[in-house]
Amino acid sequence: MITLQNITFRRGERQILNGVNLRMNKGEHWVILGRNGCGKTTLLEMMNGYEFPTSGTIDVLGNRYGECDVREVRKEIGYISQSIMEKLTLRDPVWEVVATGEYAFLRFYQEIDEAVRQKALSLLEQVGLAHTAEQSLGSLSQGERKKVLLARALMQEPKLLIMDEPCAGLDLYEREKLLIDLGQLSRRELMVVYVTHHMEEIIPLFTHVALVQNGEIVAAGPKKDVLSAEWLSAAYDWPVEVNWANDRPWIRALPGGKTQ
Repeated sequence: MITLQNITFRRGERQILNGVNLRMNKGEHWVILGRNGCGKTTLLEMMNGYEFPTSGTIDVLGNRYGECDVREVRKEIGYISQSIMEKLTLRDPVWEVVATGEYAFLRFYQEIDEAVRQKALSLLEQVGLAHTAEQSLGSLSQGERKKVLLARALMQEPKLLIMDEPCAGLDLYEREKLLIDLGQLSRRELMVVYVTHHMEEIIPLFTHVALVQNGEIVAAGPKKDVLSAEWLSAAYDWPVEVNWANDRPWIRALPGGKTQ
């Protein structure tokens, strides 16, 4: 469903990605991990067709970027990021914010079809926010707003759902509630690609992990193969140990500073 071949990307004098090769197949759900500035968000921007490589090829959902109408491909991609939240209007009613996802609008300026409204209300019910439908987006907690983004992203029934740190800024309670909703995505016919800094967010939904270091993918594959103390210690340049509980990894930094 997604293939990146020999991707390099430069911004000015800075080399951000260097020789990235990655293949994500149907039936897999991926997490992309790595230190700040390693290139994770750039990879997501490329999958969405918002950035294009200096060299290499990108194929998404059977389309090669540069040889297709990227706007049409994006209609099959749901995207959740803080940048989208910042562009939404906080005074708009929650159901309307969700409904904008049907057309990839940020706001409506015309009458909304009743079928679209009902679809938005149904998705709000699925994420446990039906009672907030008529409230303004700005009246919701951070965790509730993230659930609204999830419902909005599902309006077009995408084949691919890309999430850039959706749990950022949430406390433990709000994070776990959102992760429960994300776990339900296994029932849908879509692929999930998820960026996070926190290993404990890798819930059973996720099957594969790509570990990025200095613009290169140093390990990629089934999550239990990649999420080893050896790989993670090298990628984060700090000794760690990894424990698994309920099919979720939990990481602990060890004393001693940088790895040798």
